[in-house]
Amino acid sequence: MAELPIPDLPPARCSGRFTISTLLAMEEGGRGPYPPTEGSSCDSVQPTHLSSSTLCTRTFGYNTVDVVPAYEHYANSKGVGDPRKGRPSLADLHSILKPDPGRLHTPVSDLQQSNGLPEAGPEAGLEEAEGEPGRDSVPEPVRFGWVKGVMIRCMLNIWGVILYLRLPWITAQAGIALTWLIILMSVTVTTITGLSISAISTNGKVKSGRGTYFLISRSLGPELGGSIGLIFAFANAVAVAMHTVGFAETVRDLLQEHNSLIVDPTNDIRIIGVITVTVLLGISLAGMEWEAKAQILFFLVILVSFINYLVGTVIPATTEKQAKGFFSYRADIFAQNFVPNWRGPEGSFFGLFSIFFPSATGILAGANISGDLKDPAVAIPKGTLMAIFWTTMSYLVLSATIGACVVRDASGSLNDSVAMGSPGCEGLACSFGWNFTACTQQQSCRYGLSNYYQSMSMVSGFGPLITAGIFGATLSSALACLVSAPKVFQCLCKDQLYPLIGFFGKGYGRNSEPIRGYMLTYVIAIGFILIAELNAIAPIISNFFLCSYALINFSCFHASITNSPGWRPSFRYYSKWTALFGAAVSVVIMFLLTWWAALIAFGIVIFLLGYVLYKKPDVNWGSSVQASSYNMALSYSVGLSEVDEHIKNYRPQCLVLTGPPNFRPALVDFVGTFTKNLSLMLCGNVLIGPRKQKMTESQLMADGHTKWLMKRKIKAFYTDVVAEDLRSGVQMLIQAAGLGKMRPNILVLGYKRNWRTASPQSLEDYVGILHDAFDFKYGVCLMRMKEGLNVSRVLQAHVNPTALASEQQASTIFQSEQGKKTIDIYWLFDDGGLTLLIPYLLGRKKRWGKCKIRVFVGGQINRMDEERKATPKPAQTLFLSTVCLCCSIKRFDELIAPFRLNDGFKDEATVNEMRQGCPWKISDEEVDKNRAKSLRQVRLNEILLDYSRDAALIAITPPIGRKGRCPSSLYMAWLETLSQDLRPPIILTRGNQENVLTFYCQ
Repeated sequence: MAELPIPDLPPARCSGRFTISTLLAMEEGGRGPYPPTEGSSCDSVQPTHLSSSTLCTRTFGYNTVDVVPAYEHYANSKGVGDPRKGRPSLADLHSILKPDPGRLHTPVSDLQQSNGLPEAGPEAGLEEAEGEPGRDSVPEPVRFGWVKGVMIRCMLNIWGVILYLRLPWITAQAGIALTWLIILMSVTVTTITGLSISAISTNGKVKSGRGTYFLISRSLGPELGGSIGLIFAFANAVAVAMHTVGFAETVRDLLQEHNSLIVDPTNDIRIIGVITVTVLLGISLAGMEWEAKAQILFFLVILVSFINYLVGTVIPATTEKQAKGFFSYRADIFAQNFVPNWRGPEGSFFGLFSIFFPSATGILAGANISGDLKDPAVAIPKGTLMAIFWTTMSYLVLSATIGACVVRDASGSLNDSVAMGSPGCEGLACSFGWNFTACTQQQSCRYGLSNYYQSMSMVSGFGPLITAGIFGATLSSALACLVSAPKVFQCLCKDQLYPLIGFFGKGYGRNSEPIRGYMLTYVIAIGFILIAELNAIAPIISNFFLCSYALINFSCFHASITNSPGWRPSFRYYSKWTALFGAAVSVVIMFLLTWWAALIAFGIVIFLLGYVLYKKPDVNWGSSVQASSYNMALSYSVGLSEVDEHIKNYRPQCLVLTGPPNFRPALVDFVGTFTKNLSLMLCGNVLIGPRKQKMTESQLMADGHTKWLMKRKIKAFYTDVVAEDLRSGVQMLIQAAGLGKMRPNILVLGYKRNWRTASPQSLEDYVGILHDAFDFKYGVCLMRMKEGLNVSRVLQAHVNPTALASEQQASTIFQSEQGKKTIDIYWLFDDGGLTLLIPYLLGRKKRWGKCKIRVFVGGQINRMDEERKATPKPAQTLFLSTVCLCCSIKRFDELIAPFRLNDGFKDEATVNEMRQGCPWKISDEEVDKNRAKSLRQVRLNEILLDYSRDAALIAITPPIGRKGRCPSSLYMAWLETLSQDLRPPIILTRGNQENVLTFYCQ
């Protein structure tokens, strides 16, 4: 085998440990520090697809197909055990390698990359470029850092219309103290949510093109993640309308001051709003780079306007400003505005909270464009928390400063100035030389904090800068929401969780811009802009955002509480209990704000949740719901070990020898019917043959069999073992199947119809399996159907595992409605009650619910009264004694004739010698000793034909053949005679002689 060229190197000094220089030397060109020895080769003798002539490289001083850890091997993992490009499989490292001619000519570049070797030099790249002159280089998409991509974006989204147009008014209504409480309550919710979203976003690499929906859905799963993604996208679309209406309201006020209204105050808001959102749509369609540049411009404008406002508060008030209620900082004004003064229909604490809360909801603006960030795991936590801190400080400062400078009511008329202490003057403004008593009493004041939404503009040093700030805040927030909503919705559409929305998932351009989603958001925004009332739109958004935040916090709590090894966020400053508190507070606030809107929001979530649960989309995201299911199953399984068993809690836990489950659908359906939602069902398959060959088959087919069971809606597990013969494989299953108290206690298998023609050894093994089951304290249930159970000839034994789940499902009698037939139970022997229990459980199911259960118990005519009293309650009313019938056992004799030893009643030693090597042979003495028992089976069959010919199901307690004393052929002859010529399915059930039911309550 050829090796990579390795020059002669001087022997390296080594004391049993590799040095840094040694390791670096090995990485350069894939060479090791030691010269090759004569005849050196890879770990294998022959080349394979991994050990071709170019792949044997020196990793730690010797040639090997093993590779060092590589970053790309752990990206985008879908499931445990998925093969990764470049990483050798366990078989390649562990088993004997065989040549694979189809993979011997692997390109060197691919092999180098797969083994961690450096890529080819620039010459190779040049040759590749020359070899493909028509190939265009793919441009890199735009990526942002934490300041530009997250902090500025979040601050702009938080600094929305409420900051300029409603916070002064809220301060007048609630007072400075309660306004601060409103702000701090909102910030508490958003901060906790920010911590939760930071933990979620740092739990691994965030995929490109995803956002908040991606973070939530991959954490909580498609059920809750899909519903909250749809609600969050809708809330952002409505937020576009809210911020646009705030902008249009400001423009309307400017037009009104100059007597230049277009139509009327309400319709002007609608006209201006539609034009504005159309312009914003154009900016968004221009691409992320233009949108980011516009956001920076808006941010600078807002900062300048805020500084302008703070400067204005310290400038002495002019006469015009005093007429409008501004008197600079005054302790009396601060004291008066410190307490609430409720007015109007919104004059309540939670009414004002619902109006203010949307101004704190911009914290996810950065997470929504996580795919456009350079390093989302660093940018989202840092930028989001910094944005929350600075915007909170700005809200608190604004509320306190404007509450200390402006009175609640002012007329705006210069004629209302009076001398201090004038009689008839009421209110705080009198002490400053202004009489606003008339307009206050008539509630006709146009200015002051309680009446004038543009109070910040009036207070500022230069009013137009505040107007510019309003424009910047409203337009930037509207633009951020306009970008966020389509991206969240696009991600939701691509997952195909809901019907009829896939059309909006298509992306355009290098950043996969959701143009169709933009148009949908545009239509929704226009619909809410037509409301033209800011105070009506804000409460609608509050409930949807609170619902989103509640689920984000819950997803963080849920992921933490499940203790999944996959939950390892690099952001440590969060607590699962804080996240739970944030979720609970969000829900409580939702109902305190508007209970009917909260009910609608939760109704939508529950509806969408129910739809996904019903449809069961084929997605696997490794969510915390999956981890929680495992935790619960593990906890309850371990807890069962501490519970003492009781007859009342007995459950028939079945190990069903189905082979491949799709080969015996009737057997699967029968057991699946009475164990569904009741007890354990385990489908066992014994793969007979060489372990190496059958292990590969087992790994390929196991998943297909499980999917087949799921498609058939059978709640069961599938397991298989590889064994040299059937009996030893069943012994493995009997001993190893199950977990703790959830272990099978009944062995269910099909009746061996071909026992007369099959090989004698297979007959011996079949009966031996029944003996093994009794030895391990199992009950036994044999099922016989007239048409047989095995349909493998019809299916032609699928080998392709994907074909198992997609094949047409065979219908059986256990899937159809049984009507008003009977379930006949022949409880012939006291086996502990299992013969009674299984048909009873079957009769509780809907398809069998109309069937009447009849119980027949054997007895003697002359002792009927005594035996009727001794019979357990379930069978007492349907007692039938055994009827003596005259019939020939000629048919039975013909049945056992091929298996008779015909020894002429010789002694036991002679019989054993004659039977050496063929234990299934029946001696003449055994036939004679068991004649009464054989006759009983013949007579019972005649009774079954007389009384149960038209039954839906027949359950019989079969006899037990004594191990070592009853040949297998004789025992099978008894079962054959007992159950032959019957049309209904026959269940031969024998318990392990321990009670499985009781009529006592304790």
